[in-house]
Amino acid sequence: MSLIDPLVRAPAPAADVLIRAAHVLDPRERIDGLHDVLVRGGEIARLGEPGSLDAPDGCEVVDGTGRHLFPAFVDPHVHLRVPGQEHKEDLATGTRAAAAGGYCTVVAMPNTSPVTDSTSILRSLRDAALRDARIPVGFMPAITVGLMGEELTEMAELRAQGALGFTDDGKPVVAAGMLRKALQYQRLCGGVLALHEEDPSLSGKGAMHEGTVSAQLGIAGIPSISESTLVARDCAIAGYEGGRVHMQHLSAIESVDAIRAAKAAGVQVTCEASPHHLTLTHEAVRTMDTRMKMNPPLRTEADRQALIAGLKDGTIDCIATDHAPHAKDEKEVPFEQAPMGTTGIETAFAAVYTDLVLPGVLDLALVVEKLTVGGSLLDLPLPRIAAGAPANLVLLDLAAEFEVGAEGYFSRSENCCFAGRTLRSRVLLTIAAGSVAHRDAARLAPTTEATA
Repeated sequence: MSLIDPLVRAPAPAADVLIRAAHVLDPRERIDGLHDVLVRGGEIARLGEPGSLDAPDGCEVVDGTGRHLFPAFVDPHVHLRVPGQEHKEDLATGTRAAAAGGYCTVVAMPNTSPVTDSTSILRSLRDAALRDARIPVGFMPAITVGLMGEELTEMAELRAQGALGFTDDGKPVVAAGMLRKALQYQRLCGGVLALHEEDPSLSGKGAMHEGTVSAQLGIAGIPSISESTLVARDCAIAGYEGGRVHMQHLSAIESVDAIRAAKAAGVQVTCEASPHHLTLTHEAVRTMDTRMKMNPPLRTEADRQALIAGLKDGTIDCIATDHAPHAKDEKEVPFEQAPMGTTGIETAFAAVYTDLVLPGVLDLALVVEKLTVGGSLLDLPLPRIAAGAPANLVLLDLAAEFEVGAEGYFSRSENCCFAGRTLRSRVLLTIAAGSVAHRDAARLAPTTEATA
């Protein structure tokens, strides 16, 4: 077990903020109503009836009237592209984008250049985050050296240096024996194994979901069984070894069914779904827009509905973005040649809110829960709105509309699959680990007032 804090960020002043008369929603704390919320020294000091709390001298006062205040979001699956791919994203731009999306914590994947597979690289990343990260960042080093699937990393040493867990994300652990060995080591050193589930012998050189649309477009497809067969296999191995696994970015009916069965059998398995898989299908690929190319690919409407059902019944534990930035020129190529991946950390809540909450498909409270619970799957504390808790808060205007990309992006990259869409809800203020990490200055007019 790590003896050091696995989350790191640059120093920032503690917030002193009074948010007046916001609609506070925290499903875990059973709060759903209008409140004043006072933050002092980066900690939630008090909750009170609207207009009941006085602002201490010099305290910023924010009008929450007509706005919603949630626990800030946590993303257990992002790509910050550091080290070696800073032309796509870096710690400063990635965490700036996360804060703009309402996130207070993100967890970075290891498929970088070089791969994050050693204590020296992990230490350098943590040092860089202490300089550049706007919100707390955690790191998941690789399961195998170089993501090659042939030799385990020094998992115990990495855990001692703050690793939250281990993943070969971007690639699967193809060999069952290697995964079994990793689970045996994981039982000794702790952490979670997060798994990208894909059988390369089935996915091959596919560029989109294998189905009617791929056949009509003449594009090689990736069958859903390339994901679900490994999900089922790895749940079985985890159950046999008594290890913990987290399945990343589920996309298929069969995968949801396999997770549901594994949980019923007592396997220690959790899983996530991404906003794009919850709201889009392979029909979106007909435009041949490379922003719609991701791995796993967008699948059928039946698959999308299965993911939604999995969120509702608890089979799917959290919503994670798989934020995957790419340079503009890398995506401006023929569809088959473009890299997989879409950005999404700035639009995650807005996309799910617009497409699933407003039509009545998902309850707002459920979405807030699924967007905030991801860190707990990696043994991180849950953000909550309660007196004495660290201030991890996001204030939103749910009625505001915006066109994705029209005002640019906080991310260095712009390969967002929701580009050009008009979405509802804007993040106005994000407080992460007690400090203001994002403020929409154009739409938020803070004041200060002296104590009465």
